[in-house]
Amino acid sequence: MTFGLAHHDPSPLYVSDPHPALGDTVALRVRVPDAHPLERLHLRYLLDGEGTFVEAHPAQQGDGETWWSAQVVMTNPTLQYRWFLDGPLHPGGAWLNGTGVHARDVPDVADFRLITAAPPAWVEDAVVYQVFCDRFARSADADARPLPGWALPAAWDDPLRTYAQRQQFQLYGGDLDGVAEHLDHLVSLGVTVLYLTPFFPAESNHRYNATSFDEVDPLLGGDAALTRLIDAAHARGIRVIGDFTPNHTGSGHGWFRTGRDDPASAERGFYTWDADGPGYASWLGFASLPKLNHASAELTERLTGPDGVLRRWLRAGLDGWRIDVANMTGRLGAVDDNRAVAHRIREAVDAEGDRWLVAEHFYDLHHDVDGFTWHGAMNYTGFSRPAWAWLEQPDSAEEDAHFAVTARIPAVDGPGLVAVHRDFTAQVPWSVTTASFNIVGSHDTGRIRWRVGDHRGRVLAALGLAHTLPGAPMLYYGDEIGLTGSTGEYGRRPFPWQAPQTWDHDLLAAVRRLGALRHELPALRRGGLRWIGAVADAVAFVREAPEGSVLVLVARDSAAPIEVDAALLPGVASGRAVLGEGITVADGRVSLRAHEAGVAVWAW
Repeated sequence: MTFGLAHHDPSPLYVSDPHPALGDTVALRVRVPDAHPLERLHLRYLLDGEGTFVEAHPAQQGDGETWWSAQVVMTNPTLQYRWFLDGPLHPGGAWLNGTGVHARDVPDVADFRLITAAPPAWVEDAVVYQVFCDRFARSADADARPLPGWALPAAWDDPLRTYAQRQQFQLYGGDLDGVAEHLDHLVSLGVTVLYLTPFFPAESNHRYNATSFDEVDPLLGGDAALTRLIDAAHARGIRVIGDFTPNHTGSGHGWFRTGRDDPASAERGFYTWDADGPGYASWLGFASLPKLNHASAELTERLTGPDGVLRRWLRAGLDGWRIDVANMTGRLGAVDDNRAVAHRIREAVDAEGDRWLVAEHFYDLHHDVDGFTWHGAMNYTGFSRPAWAWLEQPDSAEEDAHFAVTARIPAVDGPGLVAVHRDFTAQVPWSVTTASFNIVGSHDTGRIRWRVGDHRGRVLAALGLAHTLPGAPMLYYGDEIGLTGSTGEYGRRPFPWQAPQTWDHDLLAAVRRLGALRHELPALRRGGLRWIGAVADAVAFVREAPEGSVLVLVARDSAAPIEVDAALLPGVASGRAVLGEGITVADGRVSLRAHEAGVAVWAW
């Protein structure tokens, strides 16, 4: 893997307007180090599907590099482009695309993409905190609420039940007022967005099998508790997004019961009925989760119409939605209405103002997430999997088979991490990457502390990547204090507010510092991404924005040094260490040497 070559990415330093309108003229730039000069440079873009070339010209020189520039009109909603390089290092020519420089022909899938659709401006500043509603905090009012028949009540410090012990019915009693009581903890982490797992009534502790979309579960405090939480969060500068399941309801939902019992009802068309299994299509064969049929016009109206579920709760104060199993929604056998459903949801969300729409998506995003439907995704493929593959211990994933045919993800070294991240990030528009969650763990996965073998330094490395790479870092509640758990279900343990002596306070302090840096350094929110080095146990990259630059070293262990010519990082000598150790600048060289797992940051 070669570093220090010509570079472009669709961030503000390289694109005059990262969110252009149709018909705008956009200037695109490439930085070329003087060590590898070019004789000619051309932009190749698709105009109405046809490859078209524009000659670029040197526009700025100095500091050991030359910036080339070309202009193009946004004739199509998506500007798909790459660069053709011609110079001494590339005597036969080479392509520059989202995965780097290639002295060979390359497919279009990794072309850069600039789009006319944009997420809300506030998304670029987001630090997300995910709360599993039953397990984060319990207010005193929870004691007085009657429990439904399905619930298996638990004290806050009781151990988790196993699958055989009907874990999904174990109810600890966390509620929304409990969340509101601990918002100052989120503020201390630099959190700007609270993501709540489903809050509708359901017949389980996870609430992904809703029985109604018309009210907040009384066990969580009802509608008034959600209003109190949103108001308290907004007062602290924290937005709140909900979790919605357009793919399915619970089998106890009023729509399903009406459709089942009355073949002449409109609700009958909300589901797909057959003679097999339970008599209807369901999510992955779970009878408790009947799958919605989006061919129904009435269902569409109830979900996305002016008075539909999605818009009604946004008007109640939510700042966006995370869409459950978005990759499966509208898909059943030969029927594929996924994109049409996604468009309708996006239109409904956009109609209510600057709201964020994030898809749960476990696989390659480019098929479904192009910025015109979902703003972004829970970025398991582009962020989580490469980070896990680099950081996890050899025996850590034996029980967590959620994302692979087997429980294992193919292990990678540092260069492998860079290659995988590049491959997946290059296939979606830059605005999709920056509007997606950087996840080290969630309610569906084993916790990061378990995954890395209870190694604080590697937890910090994972969270360091999440906070410093493009995208919105997402903290899963309790990861900041070192909670563990080998699967999604076994990671859903109550936050031990009552036992602070069990917290990893050193990790908590480090996560708070990462959150602060995210807000202090504009390059971590709006900067591009230039990988500058990788060895087996460490990777290094620079985030660059008009307001300044940040150099990041992330290590999974003591690592061989990474040496970089300071000419590739103009201004680096005037910088300072703002986190960790291991980055030094002297005699025209930048030396990056990790002596242990963790993260170091240098800013200028």
